[in-house]
Amino acid sequence: KVSESVREKAWKTYESLSAADGALACNTKKKETWGVCIFIVAIDLDEVTFTFTELLKSIKMSVCTFFQFLKEVDVNMDTVSTKVDSTVSRLKKKYDVLFALYHKFERTCGLIYLEQPSSEISAELSSVLVLKNYWITFLLAKGKVLQVEDDLVISFQLLLCVLDYFIKLSPPAMLKEPYKSSVPAVTVNGSARTPRRGQSRSSRTAKQLDTDTKIIEILCKEHDCNLDEVKNVYFTSFIPFLNSAGIVASNGLPEVEVILKQYDELYLKNKDIDARLFLNQDETLQPAVIACSQLERTPLKNNADEEINIILPQTPVRAAMNNIQQLIMILNSATDKPSDTLIKYFNNCTVNPKDSILKRVESFEHIFKKKFAEAVGQGWAEIGSQRYKLGVRLYYRVMESMLKSEEERLSVQNFSKLLNDNIFHTSLLACAVEVVMATYGRNVSQSDSTSAETDLSFPWILNVFDLKAFDFYKVIESFIRAEPTLTREMIKHLEHCEHRIMESLAWQSGSPLFDLIKQSKEREGQADQPEPTSTPNTPFQHNHTAADLYLSPVKSPKKKASGPPLSATSPPDVPPAVTPQTPQKPQKSTSLSLFYKKVYLLAYRRLHTLFLHLLSDHPDLEPLIWTLFQHTLQNEYELMRDRHLDQIMMCSMYGICKVKNVDLRFKMIVSAYKELCNTNQETFKRVLIREEQYDSIIVFYNLVFMQKLKTNILQYASSRPPTLSPIPHIPRSPYQFSNSPRRVPAGNNIYISPLKSPYKFSDGFQSPTKMTPRSRILVSIGESFGTSEKFQKINQMLCNSEGQLKRSADVGAAAPKPLKRLRFDIEGTDEADGSKHLPQESKFQQKLAEMTSTRTRMQKQKLNDGNDTSATEDK
Repeated sequence: KVSESVREKAWKTYESLSAADGALACNTKKKETWGVCIFIVAIDLDEVTFTFTELLKSIKMSVCTFFQFLKEVDVNMDTVSTKVDSTVSRLKKKYDVLFALYHKFERTCGLIYLEQPSSEISAELSSVLVLKNYWITFLLAKGKVLQVEDDLVISFQLLLCVLDYFIKLSPPAMLKEPYKSSVPAVTVNGSARTPRRGQSRSSRTAKQLDTDTKIIEILCKEHDCNLDEVKNVYFTSFIPFLNSAGIVASNGLPEVEVILKQYDELYLKNKDIDARLFLNQDETLQPAVIACSQLERTPLKNNADEEINIILPQTPVRAAMNNIQQLIMILNSATDKPSDTLIKYFNNCTVNPKDSILKRVESFEHIFKKKFAEAVGQGWAEIGSQRYKLGVRLYYRVMESMLKSEEERLSVQNFSKLLNDNIFHTSLLACAVEVVMATYGRNVSQSDSTSAETDLSFPWILNVFDLKAFDFYKVIESFIRAEPTLTREMIKHLEHCEHRIMESLAWQSGSPLFDLIKQSKEREGQADQPEPTSTPNTPFQHNHTAADLYLSPVKSPKKKASGPPLSATSPPDVPPAVTPQTPQKPQKSTSLSLFYKKVYLLAYRRLHTLFLHLLSDHPDLEPLIWTLFQHTLQNEYELMRDRHLDQIMMCSMYGICKVKNVDLRFKMIVSAYKELCNTNQETFKRVLIREEQYDSIIVFYNLVFMQKLKTNILQYASSRPPTLSPIPHIPRSPYQFSNSPRRVPAGNNIYISPLKSPYKFSDGFQSPTKMTPRSRILVSIGESFGTSEKFQKINQMLCNSEGQLKRSADVGAAAPKPLKRLRFDIEGTDEADGSKHLPQESKFQQKLAEMTSTRTRMQKQKLNDGNDTSATEDK
């Protein structure tokens, strides 16, 4: 099937791999290597004449093994192009979703159908046939109505529609309870199995679902799915699919041959994975020993001396449904319109912003609905509308929280300037909708490699709202502070969005960032000083709010209305009248200052991680590399235009090693970089050289980076090297929570544990008791302990702790180390030492009061613990 042109170029690729250093794979896996070469070249030449599954069958490899092997043979950066990377990313995401869905489907069918139904059921309706019929119908529906291949949630909702349809057509004798007793009588007697003349299948099926929703309700409850959303999918997508496919036979069940033929046409057109093979447990679709995707989530290991109380890992589908349920439960109490409290804030403004806010929300609904349908499929516009409305609820909720916080802090009620700023509202609304989209889009594979064009993940939302990344960045931190119910996953997602902006998106041509830097230079009167040199090691305080950034003054007040620097998107923290800078000269931009501080922190963390992989034997080089890296970001910032932070990092590392005669080739840097988290191969394979010309990072180094910084780099070899830049002060991320319980000072085995996400939401939020080790005593402030024995036991534990501190056996007779005090409050005082309580209080009352105070302050200060340092970045 392979064309001559593909064969010739693939052979040249094969020969180059054989000649490459360390190409052992070619000696031991010649057939596999030859197959990979054909795959690479066929995609690059747009001459794919075979399906991906056919290739896997020919070389006898599984999907996961193939992906891993492809990564191994890419010994040189030009072996696998970014075009191939993009194709592989799409295939991997599709496989991950199909794998998760099939296993969910298999388990669900086991709960619905009897393994050995009664003899009255014909052989044609055996469970094996049912499984095959359902699965292929679903694959056909998914392929025809869904453009986004890796959308796990919509795919699963469509699968539930397929299950509902088939269950209603199944003889009750095949079904288990509660499905058996829920099958509508009209289906049992067969009257609904064939379309009647003069009555379309669409109206008949719609009427059937409308009059009997028992099955779909059971399915949705079982899987924590939103009933309204699944109904929407049923009417807007599944029914049109049934009408267009024409697959229903006289007995009401689709004929396998018909759907097989249609799916075969679809599969050969897409030339990708034959998902029918899941039914046969085909070896090409089985995961490797070390799975290529994170299909299971394992709990943290307990200490050996602790009683094991493992929480079962969540399946990808269950995890996605739980995230959605939690978001919906949070927003159930929110409204689609501004609350009375918000209206009061609007009325207090010099210029009432209410009408413009409502008009903007309505206008963006039409835009979002259209863009969503273009990305997912025209039949999914209403689903997009539903998600947008959830985002609007969150938008109003967060706005109100921000304004309350500002009023409490500043005793100001007139936020007219902020609330009448279009870009602030656009950014806040976009952030709220992004949280909703990300909650629904938590797919199986959370990789950051190049996504398909229809991918709805960030920064898709920026294009929808026509928003600059730098403006969106300004709202993120305040948004997180204003919404304490955000899940850990969502906080991490928004942090990742912030990193994406800082590393590349904010540096794109047309970004307001470059205007801010230019104005900063003009203000300072120094061409090389956009930020003070002391910035990197200044202790970083996470106390800026959106208004600090958004209303941050720039060169002249007249640029307020139209200047890009004012298009910040962060929440309100400073009222319009507050101007913290001195009036002697034009005031500097807080947003630029904070942005550079955050960029320095991110840059140093990245550099330090890569440095430990490559140059741990040369610790003296790290400050030199950081100095060059920081100098480039500060003084040669134009090198970042339309480029990536990591490109400058790798070039800085290579340049210093070169001038210091340390043997470190770019190939080694790139190989180590590929193994880091959240990296994209396009970062080093496709670097901007000059306008619309791209090449590898080595070419960029030689033609651009080295030419620009040659004089500076050579100084590091002289007897008078440049002054070293201070290492940034690394605080704990303001967005992260502690994974493990925190010990109460002076308490014997008493800990405060952060709340964990519940496993199942069907009956509302679960009590954290179900997730606490049995060997510990749960103290939940505001709830009863249950029995008096617990009080007595806690009192006894506290009394014992006064006498001595318990130490583990391996410490021996060594002097006990003092317990580390928890720094919860920003004034530097810690109530956990008991010094603020009255002497007449019992020890238990003191400890209970301390724990209450600690718990309260943990909730309030969890995002403000900027002084607590950590060398690691929780990705």
